[in-house]
Amino acid sequence: MPEPGYVAHALGAVSLFSNLSPDELRLLAALAVRRRFAQGELLFQEGEVCKGLHIIATGKLRIFKSSASGREQVLAVEGPGGSVAELPVFDGGTYPASVSAVEDSQILFISRDDFRRFCLEHPEVAMKMLAVVGGRLRRLVGIIEELSFATVRQRLVSALVRLAQTDGAPSERGIEFQLPGTHQDLAHQLGTVRELVSRNLMRLQAEGLIQVEARSLTVVDLPGLTAILDSAV
Repeated sequence: MPEPGYVAHALGAVSLFSNLSPDELRLLAALAVRRRFAQGELLFQEGEVCKGLHIIATGKLRIFKSSASGREQVLAVEGPGGSVAELPVFDGGTYPASVSAVEDSQILFISRDDFRRFCLEHPEVAMKMLAVVGGRLRRLVGIIEELSFATVRQRLVSALVRLAQTDGAPSERGIEFQLPGTHQDLAHQLGTVRELVSRNLMRLQAEGLIQVEARSLTVVDLPGLTAILDSAV
């Protein structure tokens, strides 16, 4: 498939641009540059001047913040059809967080000036962008609440329950799914250290609530896991 056609097709699959006509998608595609990033490669770092919007065609991106001591907190993981750097595209500031590729990824990059001009001509895209930013803000508020008021055990259980509900498949043993990363990755997501994640997984397994085999995890007792969260309310 020719380059412009491929890019227009990829942009058409993004919810932000779902209302655009084929001609409008082709105009937007002419502004986009395809970029490839290998697993673990940084797209940009927190504090850098924003150069434009990054739209995910294939792969996954990790949005995270780092402390002076090197601790990381994962804010979100975005997949195909998602976008990153929406806010600084409009406010003209720096990137508020860093972004790296979770896996080999292909990105469609649109410069800040080009995208702002496009939004002035297509205000419905700007309104959808506000919805994306609003949804991300709600997720950040949830992360702040968990870090402020929940224990590591509760945060881990909350993550496991979400994974069971979104990625789990029923089996004879319970609900099975693959952990999205290593124990270190989970620690970054939960705002803690790997040792505490491993220790709490072992504790939940000893209590008969889960079974862990490498990155494969089975929730044996979903009501029991949920009860841990209910008791914290």
